[in-house]
Amino acid sequence: MAFTAMLVFLSACGGSSEENETNEVTIGYFPNLTHIATIVGLENGYFEEEFGEDITLKTKTVTNGGLFMEAMATETIDVGTVGPGPLLNIYVKDPSYHIISGAVNGGAVLVADNDSGVTELADLDGKRVAIPVIGSTQDVMLRKALQEVDLSPTTSGGTVELYAAAPADTTTLFSQDSVHAAATQEPWGYVLETQANGQKLLDWDEFAWGKESTNTVVAASENFMENDALTESYLKAHLRAVEFIQKNPEESQALVIEHLKELTGQELNADEVEAAFNNLEVTTSVNEQVIQEMADISLEAEYVSSNNIDGMINLSILEGLKE
Repeated sequence: MAFTAMLVFLSACGGSSEENETNEVTIGYFPNLTHIATIVGLENGYFEEEFGEDITLKTKTVTNGGLFMEAMATETIDVGTVGPGPLLNIYVKDPSYHIISGAVNGGAVLVADNDSGVTELADLDGKRVAIPVIGSTQDVMLRKALQEVDLSPTTSGGTVELYAAAPADTTTLFSQDSVHAAATQEPWGYVLETQANGQKLLDWDEFAWGKESTNTVVAASENFMENDALTESYLKAHLRAVEFIQKNPEESQALVIEHLKELTGQELNADEVEAAFNNLEVTTSVNEQVIQEMADISLEAEYVSSNNIDGMINLSILEGLKE
């Protein structure tokens, strides 16, 4: 059964939980490949099955982590997948949101325009680089990579200009010579290579923390987590989706293509999706050291006033389900 965003596919038909009277859950995610676990969970009906008939499920798609966290803060998203960068930016101000599982490692690349003269990382000196949004996970990853060649963004006194743009718009930016490179998630990196004269500067296993780079996590609001049954239901569905993807990569890619076609009206090329899929790892693991380093970089960038993220990562329910 295909699942269209914002479609209510169940009606509330039972009583509320004794623990929490919530009878409606809104799942948030982005319309891209790094949110494959959520998409497969929806397409295969895992969330519907695990939450049961007493819970009405809705979905909400957003295009960047800032919008995701804004929706979570206004209680229009309860749980879903987002990059750790936007989550930690909010957490240090309001510790009401938590990482309850990993979702995807890798899946982000750094691509340069072939006509830009940029052939290695150091060539970004004086150049403009597209990122999804200021404070995004790709922003933080780019800052980490620039540190390795003694460069920094103009906002931190350096020479590399960061330019916020939706990933889907970066092909146009390349063709207009408006940016020289892009730090982006898949499949947009592959699209830049094949459709916009791009060349990969750093592959997914080289960019920032490489294969250990945590790109997407499951985030939940504290209100949602007050109901253990709801949290367990989500994570059971998430675990099933991750296992399905690991065992059935081709079928999972087809589900993503169909889902995004219904969502956006555009059909991704199967070869592009396959190539992009090979640039990520679907997992429930969370690299806490990497996320702490991301918080440190966010503090240096003055995106946050503190790098104290103690308590942000709460994997207790996930670990209990794995036992």
